[in-house]
Amino acid sequence: MAERINGIIKQEYLDTWCIDTVAQARAALERAVFLYNSDRPHNSISNLTPDQAHTGTMKIKRLWKNYYPKRTPVNAVQDVLSTVNLSSDINQNL
Repeated sequence: MAERINGIIKQEYLDTWCIDTVAQARAALERAVFLYNSDRPHNSISNLTPDQAHTGTMKIKRLWKNYYPKRTPVNAVQDVLSTVNLSSDINQNL
């Protein structure tokens, strides 16, 4: 998710601005993040801005798709129920 946000900020904001110094880059990035959160509607949160979604009381309908397949455990009993305590394993082997 962070990479997506970084890409949007670079493509939609920073690529179109002329930045010559580190101070200008910091100011531009701060402005881009502000615009991303307060001015740009996001399809994944019912076309609200993140600020509206986080401060509002309206119900948000999930509009994004998950492209990752559901993971199934190799051994359901072991993968879900078993816990590992490495410190007790080390003490038993001493």
